[in-house]
Amino acid sequence: MSLIVSAVLLAGVLAFAVVRPRGLPEAVAAVPAAGIVIATGIVPWRDALTEFRSLGPTVGFLAAVLVLAHLAAEHGVFRYAGSVAARIGGGHPPKLLAAVFVAAALTTALLSLDATVVLLTPVVLATAARVGARARPPAFASAHLANSASLLLPVSNLTNLLAFAASGLTFLGFTALMALPWLVVILVEYVIFRLYFARDLRARTKPTPSQHDGPPPRYALIVLAATLAGFAVAQPFGVHPAWVAVAGAVLLAVPRRVPVGTLVREANPAFCAFVLALGVVVLAVQRHGLERLVHAIVPDHADLLGLLAVAFLAAALANLLNNLPATLALMPAVESKPGLLLAMLIGVNVGPNLTYVGSLATLLWRQILHAQDAAPDARDFLRLGALTVPFTLVAGVLTLWLGLRCFGG
Repeated sequence: MSLIVSAVLLAGVLAFAVVRPRGLPEAVAAVPAAGIVIATGIVPWRDALTEFRSLGPTVGFLAAVLVLAHLAAEHGVFRYAGSVAARIGGGHPPKLLAAVFVAAALTTALLSLDATVVLLTPVVLATAARVGARARPPAFASAHLANSASLLLPVSNLTNLLAFAASGLTFLGFTALMALPWLVVILVEYVIFRLYFARDLRARTKPTPSQHDGPPPRYALIVLAATLAGFAVAQPFGVHPAWVAVAGAVLLAVPRRVPVGTLVREANPAFCAFVLALGVVVLAVQRHGLERLVHAIVPDHADLLGLLAVAFLAAALANLLNNLPATLALMPAVESKPGLLLAMLIGVNVGPNLTYVGSLATLLWRQILHAQDAAPDARDFLRLGALTVPFTLVAGVLTLWLGLRCFGG
């Protein structure tokens, strides 16, 4: 009975997060669901408190990086990225696509996938219109790279932060092992995009006039570079990345005298509450059956076949449960083996490109395109996902396996 109740609550929370009736935040369903599993004793309150404490630093980082990304946008970082992409692309849509791939990959890696979806996607649409290119290829690139380009750094994705905390790896060690998979996955996606969107990349539309580009936001770019360096330097001293992100946000906020209320709003407390509550609901499902099932099917050895099996299992769970619950469900079975843990990350980060429900970022991307009168075709998304996900999963796992053989793990 506990498993049935927990599973129904988890399904309800995820369905609410996908549909978001009347635009209500995901926490509206998740917080009461967590309260039910605690009140009924399915998850004892002491265990729930332990879960909150373990997730707390990660959620704190999420809030800090959301604020950091917002302030970077206020300083004009994304407008500048759009102007650079327009200059590189010029009147040649394939060059624009390549520039968007670079911009989206770097934005996702440095400022997380939410920054790519929320802040870069509108800039990408405006840039395509500015140079007279069809919007479909660069718009879909922002969605795909928001997921797959989040492999590089521990701070690139909430799933990475959760896994990094359990991995025992250093910041630089994690990055070294994931750098080659990150690069290869992006290259494979780019090749497939060039083939899939060949007709769109040959077509032209009437360019729209644009305002004169301003100077590069040097101060903001320096602060962002220093923040990235701080992530790597501070971690060996036991300083959590959240504090580094807070420092970067303060440095960006002070010159613009951003009100405290704005900073709190951009930290998205409702989404942070959703993550904490979801952790408790997933814990309930784990405790009453899912954990035993996962342990029974996850391989014990981090050889090539084991890595592939974990990555494809993680991708499947991400598209069934969403990538965040999939990460929470799989971590207990793989956290003792860094190789399997990193293979899981390839699955939960690349796999969501298959369906809309794979990640909350993809759902948010779809909402943004609807708001911009550029609604994506669901069949297009599914076809492109079916082409990219298997190849990128295999390419990412192969390069991870090579890295593990070279560096150990």
